[in-house]
Amino acid sequence: MLTNSNHEKNLVEKTDFNQDVHSTPPSEYSALDVDTAGPQSYLIPIDKCIQLFGTNKVHGLSNERAAQLSAVYGPNSLGDGEKISIVSIIMRQVFNAMILVLIISLTISFAIKDWITGGVITFIVALNVFTGTQQEYQAEKTMGSLKNLSSPSAVVIRNGTEQTIPSQEVVPGDLILVKVGDTIPADLRLIETHNFETDEALLTGESLPVAKDANELYGQEIPVGDRLNLAYSSSTVSKGRAVGIAVLTGLNTEIGKIAKALHGDNSIIERVQDKENAHAKDYAKATGVTIWNTIGYILGTAEGTPLKIKLSWLAIYLFCIAVVFAIVVMASQKFDVTKEVAIYAICVALSMIPSSLVVVLTITMAVGAKEMLKRNVIVRKFDALENLGSVNAICSDKTGTLTQGRMIAKKVYIPGLGTFSVEDFNEPFNPTLGSVRFSESSPTELNDKNDEHEVKWITFEEFKEKFRNTEKYELFRNWILSASLANVAKVYEDFDDEEK
Repeated sequence: MLTNSNHEKNLVEKTDFNQDVHSTPPSEYSALDVDTAGPQSYLIPIDKCIQLFGTNKVHGLSNERAAQLSAVYGPNSLGDGEKISIVSIIMRQVFNAMILVLIISLTISFAIKDWITGGVITFIVALNVFTGTQQEYQAEKTMGSLKNLSSPSAVVIRNGTEQTIPSQEVVPGDLILVKVGDTIPADLRLIETHNFETDEALLTGESLPVAKDANELYGQEIPVGDRLNLAYSSSTVSKGRAVGIAVLTGLNTEIGKIAKALHGDNSIIERVQDKENAHAKDYAKATGVTIWNTIGYILGTAEGTPLKIKLSWLAIYLFCIAVVFAIVVMASQKFDVTKEVAIYAICVALSMIPSSLVVVLTITMAVGAKEMLKRNVIVRKFDALENLGSVNAICSDKTGTLTQGRMIAKKVYIPGLGTFSVEDFNEPFNPTLGSVRFSESSPTELNDKNDEHEVKWITFEEFKEKFRNTEKYELFRNWILSASLANVAKVYEDFDDEEK
């Protein structure tokens, strides 16, 4: 049963299942490599899985054992609980070429005692940094408040008693109890299920709940969605109750892997991959790449939206041109630079810098963020608005399934009758909003742009007046009745080879 995974087989063979599971120190438990063993836990029988993860299906872990494991594996979170750093937010606003060029400009302006120009540029820089910082800080605070409101918890068995603890304190090996309405705190190997179903739309995109069975066992690796003896972190219980062992926590869970991929590696430090066989040139190359990444981060050319990167390069080009112009002005005076010549050269250079462009862009983004807020969307960073604004088309399947776990029908064709279409609504799941139109055309005729005849639509009230007491209206009534009652209809073949 375990031969398909050599690592899993060796892991089980090396584990002494007769030892006192509570006596296993964290270092030995760490050697089990939960990141590898966890995904394979659906291949292991329940009893061996209980022993493998050092727990007991009646008493669970002891509090001391849980504390040891917590020290080894850390909190059960997706790494999004960091405190808000006002300094890092301000640095993100300052570290781009346009702002840095403006800072250089205001410094030069004050140096030559051009107080008006320096004051205007200072006001522009301060307004830009203040607006961006305030927007991002308020968004982060709002997101933090929403997270605190949810305050997820988990029901575990420790020392033989049920305890309700914060989900972040769940560790591999914990015995978890879940019931209808609960959010599963970690990836669980189910050991007991009672009419148990979970909603995994967050992972698979399917709206229908998945029936789970703790007694299912597999002889080979199968896709995530087919592992019926596992329940996944962040999915919700839609029916029944169950008991399971936490086999994966935090970023090692299936949802955690998605979060890790989304976060990516944003480090600007280039590391040498093979340190044992590395040469001096490898370290020199890594140092050079790190320096280049640092410069790009400070100037804003290494990361960000396409618009932000283009603006940063524009600022760099304009700064270089401004320097050239200043040199040309001084060269025209044979570099006999008096105070008047210096002021003139600097003014010529500063005239190349579009100082108001950055504040116009920031204020525009702030207005956009407020408009999004009116539609119940929190914008954490202006970069998100820039990315959204650059999108021409969004092609997505099952959007209702992904966002709300439900699907709706907007258009229906009834053979022999025609096509009904729901129009003019902003809330798809509110049956009291919108209007219904009817056309006797088929979907093919509606979609055929070369069709000679014009498609005629009438309101639902006109449809009722026109077809009431007719066979077509009876077809409509029968369709409404079947849609209301036969939601789980099946097609099968009886003994007379007739389809039903």
